[in-house]
Amino acid sequence: MTKATPEPASNKGAYHHGELREALVRATRQLVVERGAENFTLADACRLAGVTTAAPYRHFRDKQEILEELVARGFDDMSERSRVAVESHGEGTIEGIRAMGQAYVQFAVDETAMFRLMFGQNPALKKAADVVARGQSCFANVINQVALYCQREGIQANAPEIAVELWTFVHGAASLLIDEDYEKVAPGLDVQRLIENVTPRLLRVATTRDP
Repeated sequence: MTKATPEPASNKGAYHHGELREALVRATRQLVVERGAENFTLADACRLAGVTTAAPYRHFRDKQEILEELVARGFDDMSERSRVAVESHGEGTIEGIRAMGQAYVQFAVDETAMFRLMFGQNPALKKAADVVARGQSCFANVINQVALYCQREGIQANAPEIAVELWTFVHGAASLLIDEDYEKVAPGLDVQRLIENVTPRLLRVATTRDP
């Protein structure tokens, strides 16, 4: 079956300064979702946005910089989902930390193309300053919640190390889920329930070790 070609915008040259930037970001995101980041050109994004091929250079040096913007926004979205999850379940609680993990998995399911772009094999993209900063800020949310949990419970523990262990588990689960690898060994596995069950165990084990 032939994939339908996205309808381009019809307002070539009509965007105001800020609108042009956003139109290019939206068009690039749509193409990432539909084709994958490697399977379209900047000219494709221009056609979809309804602008000339010279237009992007008013805001971005190249396609790579637009992808950097997308990934940075992806981490912002993930951070916001984490914030809402914690707000709903309690700061520095097992329930809040567990909800953060479940929100992470749900992001991977809802935004699979973005998740793959954020954690894919593009070294230049991963090293971009804004991407690194926003990614670190996102992960800092996990560290902060673990640190608050330890403080509330009167536990002396290495919060960054525990946060890495939790992230390793949750990221692995999210990746296995969207790649459909669980279906090969555990068809029908409820990954959200897995996160719910395993997170408290990981916390208990990690916080009983010497800091």
